[in-house]
Amino acid sequence: MSMPVVKTLEGGGADPDGNRFHALLLDRVDSTSAEAARRAAAGAPSGTFVVGGEQTAGRGRRGRSWHSPPGNFYGSLLLRPACRPADAAQLGFVAGVALAETLAAWVPGSQAVQCKWPNDILVAGRKIAGLLLEGSTAGNGVLDWVIVGMGVNLRWCPADADGQFPATTLTAEAPAVDVDASTFLAQLSPVFAAWLDRWDRAGFSPVRTAWLNRAYRLGAGIRVLVENETLEGRFTGIDDTGAMLLDASHGIRVVTVGDVVSARPLPA
Repeated sequence: MSMPVVKTLEGGGADPDGNRFHALLLDRVDSTSAEAARRAAAGAPSGTFVVGGEQTAGRGRRGRSWHSPPGNFYGSLLLRPACRPADAAQLGFVAGVALAETLAAWVPGSQAVQCKWPNDILVAGRKIAGLLLEGSTAGNGVLDWVIVGMGVNLRWCPADADGQFPATTLTAEAPAVDVDASTFLAQLSPVFAAWLDRWDRAGFSPVRTAWLNRAYRLGAGIRVLVENETLEGRFTGIDDTGAMLLDASHGIRVVTVGDVVSARPLPA
């Protein structure tokens, strides 16, 4: 999945230093993922990276509203991978590893940046980024495209806490640096491209290993909200599809959809 791509601006022009993704930089957009989907339907190539300075209708998982004022990073990467639809979810973990490594270059403490299943990035237990994966298959069931949506709190985050995971920003966690969306994109792109190439060559195994090395509460007790049910157990890993493996009271549960809502002390 090597992507020799040129960074471009809306209206033309090119950055000779950008050679990994086609970057479309928009001052304002309803949703970078919606824009990427429109361009996918119009035949845009794999590697098209839609980045918005502000989103007026940003969204997260399950249609949740994502407030998106200026100052943060909002990007959606269009990919056309040659994989089975069942394997497309692995790209969310590719993106998670790439985001975590990019943030770790600025945040003090090599293990301060963690990946929280299924799609959040934490710094010292505080949420700094989130991911949203969307896909489309052709009429014959072959995967047509996948869009990896990313939101990273660079300079702004909600004031209210989200349960056990209050929000934070890169500015708050690394006061010595001042990173804007363009700088973040330039740092993220080669890291993301390298992990895509690794996934394409070696499959999910190296991605899973890297993700688990940063996994929040791996080997520890957690609570997971699945629809209207709360599951408790020890987080033991993820399988080949990215599903959570939860060692619960009646054996291993394979959790495909849910939200980690809190830590849970393990019994003595």
